[in-house]
Amino acid sequence: QVQLVESGGGLVQAGGSLRLSCTASGRTVSNVAMGWFRQAPGKEREFVGSIRWSGGSTYYAVSVKGRFAISRHKTQNTVYLQMNSLKPEDTAVYYCAAQSTGASSYNLFGQGTQVTVSS
Repeated sequence: QVQLVESGGGLVQAGGSLRLSCTASGRTVSNVAMGWFRQAPGKEREFVGSIRWSGGSTYYAVSVKGRFAISRHKTQNTVYLQMNSLKPEDTAVYYCAAQSTGASSYNLFGQGTQVTVSS
């Protein structure tokens, strides 16, 4: 079974930066894409961004485009989310996600890591 483990969350002031990491482990890690979602208190989980595992193409939500960047380290099965110019509205639990080969959508999620941006 594949597991996703996030790290790197914390408390930062508005305008600051954080980098989240997510490592996939388990038997036969084979993903089409990996991505990040977030959920703020009282709100639904929303898409933040993703990266195609083979080609490296990235996609971002409008709200984070230009501030956040996703990258990957293929041999380490790790995906990163570099978050710059953070705003209080970025405060949320951030979840790593993976779309396994053969799956039609993201079917694996990590446990989440808290990001809090103070004003």
